Formats: sequence, structure tokens, C-alpha cells
Amino acid sequence: MQRKKKPKSQTNHYRSASPDSLSVKPRSTALQALTSAALVLPGLLMSSGHAAGPDRINFQYSRYQEGERNLYGVPQSLKPITADVLHGSGIFSLTDRTRFTFGYTQDTWSGATPVTIAPLAANSNNPIFRNTDSGSVIAGASPLINSKFLLLDHDLNPVSRDPLTGQPQGIDNRSVMVMSSASPETRNQANFGLSREWNEAAFNISGGFSRERDYQSSFGNVGGRVDFNQKLTSFKYGGGYTDSEIGAILDHDASPYITKNAFAGNIERRGGSEILKGKRHDWVGNLGITQVLNKNALIDANFSYTHSSGYLENPYKVMTTIFVDPAELNNNQKTFINGDVRALLEQRPDNRNQFAFNAKYIQYINTFDAALHLGYRVSSDDWGINTHTFDASWVQPLGSGWMLTPRIRYYSQDSASFYRPYLFSLQSYSKQEIDSFGRKMWVDANNPDRQYFGDSIFNLVDRSGNPVDAITVNPIPKNIAYDAGKLPDNFSSDHRLAGFGALSGGVTLSKLIGRGIALEAGFEYYTRASSMQIGSGNNSFADFDYYVANAALKFDLEPSNLPLAGGQSSHQHHDASSHHHKLPPAGIMFGHMLDKPGDFMAGYRYMHNWTNGSMMHGDHKVSDQTIVAQGCSDTAQCRFAPTFMNMSMHMLDLMYAPAKWLNVMLMPTFMTMDMNLRELTGRPPPVPGTHEHSGISGHQTGAIGDTYLSAMVKLLDIPGHRMHVNLGLSAPTGKVDIELRRMFRIDGGLIHFGMQQGSGTWDFMPSLTYAGDYNRWSWGAQLGGIKRLEDQNKSGYRLGDVIQATAWTGFDINRWLTASVRGAYTWQDAIHRDFNQFNARIGPMDFPANYGGQFWDAGFGLNAVIPRGRFAGNRLGFEWIQPVGNDFNGFQLDRKGALAATWSYQF
Repeated sequence: MQRKKKPKSQTNHYRSASPDSLSVKPRSTALQALTSAALVLPGLLMSSGHAAGPDRINFQYSRYQEGERNLYGVPQSLKPITADVLHGSGIFSLTDRTRFTFGYTQDTWSGATPVTIAPLAANSNNPIFRNTDSGSVIAGASPLINSKFLLLDHDLNPVSRDPLTGQPQGIDNRSVMVMSSASPETRNQANFGLSREWNEAAFNISGGFSRERDYQSSFGNVGGRVDFNQKLTSFKYGGGYTDSEIGAILDHDASPYITKNAFAGNIERRGGSEILKGKRHDWVGNLGITQVLNKNALIDANFSYTHSSGYLENPYKVMTTIFVDPAELNNNQKTFINGDVRALLEQRPDNRNQFAFNAKYIQYINTFDAALHLGYRVSSDDWGINTHTFDASWVQPLGSGWMLTPRIRYYSQDSASFYRPYLFSLQSYSKQEIDSFGRKMWVDANNPDRQYFGDSIFNLVDRSGNPVDAITVNPIPKNIAYDAGKLPDNFSSDHRLAGFGALSGGVTLSKLIGRGIALEAGFEYYTRASSMQIGSGNNSFADFDYYVANAALKFDLEPSNLPLAGGQSSHQHHDASSHHHKLPPAGIMFGHMLDKPGDFMAGYRYMHNWTNGSMMHGDHKVSDQTIVAQGCSDTAQCRFAPTFMNMSMHMLDLMYAPAKWLNVMLMPTFMTMDMNLRELTGRPPPVPGTHEHSGISGHQTGAIGDTYLSAMVKLLDIPGHRMHVNLGLSAPTGKVDIELRRMFRIDGGLIHFGMQQGSGTWDFMPSLTYAGDYNRWSWGAQLGGIKRLEDQNKSGYRLGDVIQATAWTGFDINRWLTASVRGAYTWQDAIHRDFNQFNARIGPMDFPANYGGQFWDAGFGLNAVIPRGRFAGNRLGFEWIQPVGNDFNGFQLDRKGALAATWSYQF
């Protein structure tokens, strides 16, 4: 009997959190120091906290890296899970008592993840062999969850085999994680909030959304605070709702081995992929109280309730189930028996109710001018998972704007009531159906409605009892599947539902540079072990560790008193024009300088490029047949072409003026790429044993890109005319060895050139910029380029050199808004050399000649300088860049346009 399931959804990720503020405050009273220390912990106080604080913009980058799992001798060819996380947030005062907050997080996950747990004797991490000049060698492992040859004794203990002879060796009860490669996946999350303060109360409302290729959710929250006892006591309340929808594209590498009967109604097949769909709903409510005990101590306590319903499974986790024929088990013989190992999608309850209580005690210690934070959290749910968390941190100002915060955390949880490493089921996974007369049943392979009966294909009869010629009718056994009613209602081998303990420790170091600018760096190491669970556990096969490193830059914004150009007094006009020149269009880099020694500018730059539509050769469209015949190589015809390839780039602009004639600049970048492919009409048939892209999943990559450093030297600065030269250098911090994910146990090698995250070489990036202005008009021109300083990167190739020339003109619509138009010409050389590692060569994007060309563009932009109020001095720029002419090298996807957006603020 097939189990019916309601549609539900869940995707599990590790998420990183960062404090909203780590600013170091001057020492005053003990209570102020205590409160400041309390506010550095996220979640301690409600978002409508006691202290208003300054307007602030934060940028943070985090790196998550897991350690390797213990596969008991199988080569670790699959890289462990990694995540690159970019986070930006802001807090802005709309009025004295009203604040607006926003946050944006973009993270990219990739690497190997466990799909199930299995007996080690089942050889589920199946070795992959590759032929070399010295013979056949083990090159890696791929999940082979199904096996009909797991030996068991009559007590159902797994029995290992000799790897060479296959002969039984002895009982081996060890379990092992079954690993599968995960393609890079990018998540984008945005949240917004609005809060209002009164004398003794506060209220806030917030909402947002999270988007992934396979998961989408929207959420909303409300909360508030009421103060009593001269604000020494605060009562807090809050509630929220999250609506989630899942469309999990089942893993190509593992899906062929997975039994999906329980969720057959949830699976949609599209474009060669299987998509498991479901919905999930989460409601949460919390109540809390904060009590200031004295000038040196406070306590904070919170109680929360969470109700979840819908599809609560992880769609990428399966349960290893060993089917055993009862007749073979009960045959009274002492010989080993065979277990039929299968993988079933995990099945969790449709509802979950969780209760949690947490308390935080903070003590200011006058002797050290520091604060000690002690916390405890306990939770329980109707899945049987009980958790305990103890944490402690020490917030220590070091003087001169430095602050050090070491911390330690211990966590323990009990396993879910339905968790187990693997299942036994005393029934056959499938068996031949028997009719009411005890005859085996068969069907015609060409016409399943025709049934036959008999002990073998050589003595079959039809429904009327007439003999059947097996050669002419092609009979196959009519099998029936296992009885799902004999399985438990719920089961999962997800290691996150197991019992375990975890210990983590870390440290955060922050530095207040001055004028509201703070730097922060942190590191945390986490180790998980079954033996560290309270009461101990027996799941040591799931032990692993990871670390998280992060760096953040934080700005407290103060309204600028500097007037705009065109102000009422000549003195004001001169000051503004000297130090706040009009910015060039948003799509131009290294286009302006700071004038005053000691000035600092922080900025953020976002660029998004769209390529989609037709495949091009030179300046004209080409057919699929032409691409197949000419787009790849003489020995390898093209089989795929991109339908779109979009690129996003986030850049942090940090500029400082050590002298009036010199600026130095640092620009770290974060890149994300998204590509989807289609089959070319007339493509050659697949070659057995080669990487064959299939399905709708596409490719995504995202991580740190190359880092730019530059020195800008002023050549001319007279009224109405300015000129400077930029001497830039690009450091190869972006990856150029990202690999395609495995498909059906076949490796694809390095991903396409255009999906790598950087150039992989040191690059010289010079430019010469001229800018002028008169009354409401402004204009400028820039000539720049990129010269690769190395012959090849570590993957064997070198990107082409670049030359670009652009000119623009702008007109002041009013005192704070300028419109611009510009033209640009770009020449880019093709890629030199080639990959020195394996690449699947499936389309034009895998061949160096199909990159570069000559391009003509028109840009239309707006630049704004906020003239007054709380946000005075902030500058915003937007520009749409429209292609107007192309001359592509080789075969490439057409360009559709680009958007550039910038924010900057001068300190």
C-alpha cells in the first residue's frame, strides 16, 4: 500500500549571523558599558532596541568550510561542502523615532554532501576506476546505493567481503555516510523592516523573501517592546509566518538509485529532470523579558513556540532500506543470506511543534572594563529532539578602538524518534505476482495488457489456457512492489536528526578606525562528535568538523554639512566643487579622485550583465546546424549551447587620499554566474562514458572574484578641468578550477571558461581619465585596458587583453540630480592557450576561440547626491548600458544589456 503524503517543503542550510553593531563606545558609566556590550549579540534584544544608535551600513564576507567525512579508505575525490557568503545591511533613521532597516544575503554552496547512511559492507561509496598508462586506478567514488549482494548472517549483521575474491570475511557493523556531489547553488535573500519608538514602547514590522533555484520562501514578522520600572524592565513579544515552496531537482548522480513511490504524486518530470514539489508553513511566536538587575548586570529570558506543517522532509535525503526475503531468513540454514539494499526517499511527520526557552545573563566587570555573557537554551519538540546549548563570551575593550570577543559554545541533542542509520524490512523489494491458481504471471513487453501464466517462459498459456510461443510475444515477469504498510510511518537517516554533541570556539576582533568606520574579523571552529552528546551516542560515523571565517566593514553615517555645488555663497561653492566633484556614470570604474588629504570614501558597486537570445557569429545570427558543425572543433562537434548566461558582480570600493595628488584604492569583488543550456538541433548522438548535460538544473557558480588595487595620480586640476591616471593591479583571488558536477557517475571536468570566478593571472589595469564641467553641463572621457601579466593561470589558459574607450556628457536636472549619456567601444582578445585539465567539451563555451570581440555600447544614467537631512552626502548612481553593435569572435550568445548601480559616502 502506497503511503499518501501531503505536499510539504524544506531546504536545510547552515546560516551565518553577524552583529548589527560592534562599534566601540567611549567608557562612561558601567551601565552604558553593559548595555553596549549587550547590544553586540544578535537576538539578545528585539530589533527595536533600547539605544537608537547611529545610521549604519555594514558589509560582511564569510567563508564556511567543512572537513572531510570518514569514508573508510575510499578516495576522497569529492570536495567537502563550502559556502561563500556576502552580506550587506543598513539602518536608517527616517525620523527621530522611526527607523528603516534592510539586509541582503547572497551565498553559494557547493561540494559533497551525505545523501544517506548505509552499512559499510554494502560498498555504497562505489569506487570509480580510470585507465592510465600504468594501469587501472581508483579515481574517486560515486554513490551506488542499490545492491542485491549485501551479505547478512541470520541475525541480520552485515558481513564484509574480500575486495579481490568477493569471499565473506566476517561481521562488520560499521556504518558510513554515502556522499554525492552537489552542484553550486546560489541563494539570494532580502529582508526589510520598519520600527517605531515611543517613550516606553516600541513596535516593529518586517518581511522579506529568499530565492534559490529549488526553494522559495516569503516571510513576515511583527514584534514590539513595552518598558516598565523606569525602563529597567522590558517585556517583549513577537510573531512571524513563513510560506515556503520547494521544487527540488533530484540529484542526477543519485536519482537513478532512489525509490520515490511514496512521493510519486509530488514529482514532475520536465526537460529530463525529476522535480519534487511541495509546500511548507511555519508559524512562530515568542515572549520575553529583559531585566536590568543593577548598574553592572542584566538578564534576558525568552520563550518561543514554533509550529511547522507541510513537506518537512529534506528532498535530497534518502533512507537505506535492506529488504530480506523471509523465506530465505527462515530456511534453518547457517549460510549467509543476501540483503536487497534500496534507497527510499525519507518520510517525516507532516507536523512539528517545538518549544524553546533561552536565558542570557550579562555582567559588567569594572576591574577589566569588560562584560561577561553567559547563555543557556533548551528546546523540545514532538519529534523527540531535545537540545541543550551553553555559551559564554567575553567582550573586552583593549583601548585605542580595539575590542576582542572570545566565545565558546557547547550543544547537545537527542535523536529524533524516527531516526535510524538504516532500516530492515522482512519482505522482498519486488517479486513476481502470483494468480489465484498459484501460477506466476507474465506480461507482453510490447503490450502490457496481455497477460500470460506459467512457471517459465517456455511453458506459458494465455487467459484461455492456450499455449503461447515465448519467442513471438516477448514475455517479461509481472512484478509487484514491496508493501509500504510494513515500513514505519516515518523514517530518516539525516545525520542532523541523530543524537550528537558539538563544541565550538571562536574569536572576534574589531577596530574602530575613526569617524564611524570599524573593521572586524572573526574565526570559529566547530567539531561534532557522537561521544560528546549528553549521555553519549553511537553515531561516530557522522562525526565531522567545520570552520567559519569572516571579515566585515562597518560605517556609521553622519549627515554631511558640506553644501552642493551651486550653493548660495561662492565660498561654499568652491568648497563643494573642490571636494565633491560630479561623479562619472555608474558603469565607469576609477573615474574620480578625492581631493583633501585624509579623506576616506566607502562605496558599493553592483553590476549585472544579461546575455541570452540568439547564438551569434561575428555580427549575425547562426543556426544550430552551423554551431554543431563549426562551433567546437574538428574532432568534437557541439552538442549544447547556452540559452542564457548572466553575471552579477558585487564590489566594495574603499578609497583613501594620503595626499592631495594621490589616492589609493582597494576593491574586493564577489561574483555569481548563472547559465542554462539547451540541446542543439542536429547534434551528434551521445558518446558512451562521456559527460552529457541533461535536465533543467543548469550551472551556477559564485565566490570571491579577483581583487583590485590601484593608485590614482592627479595630473591636472584647474577650474572646470581635471585629469588623472590610474595604475591598477588585479590580484588573482578568484577561482579558475571550478568543476562541473558529476552526472550519472561521469565527471565533467572543469566548468566553462566564462563560469570561472576570475582571470587566474596578475593583471595590469591602467586608465587615463579626463573630466570637465561648466555651469549645469559636465563631460568626460576615459581610455583604459587590461594587460595580462602572465602567460597562463594554474588551469592552463589566459584571458584575452582588453582595450576600452568611452566618453560621456551630463546635465544637471537640478541641484542634486544629474542625467548622463555616454558611448563606449571595447576590444577584447580571445582566450589564449587552453585548459590543462579535463573539460567535457560539450559546447562553444568550452573553446577559447569563442570569446572576445569588438563591442559598441550606449549608456544612459542618473547620479544623485542627497542634499540635506539625515542622509545628506550619500551619493547614488544608476546606468543602463545598451549594446548597439557586436563583432563576436567565434560563436557566442548575444548580449542584451547591463545594469550598473553605485553607492558612495565620503568621510
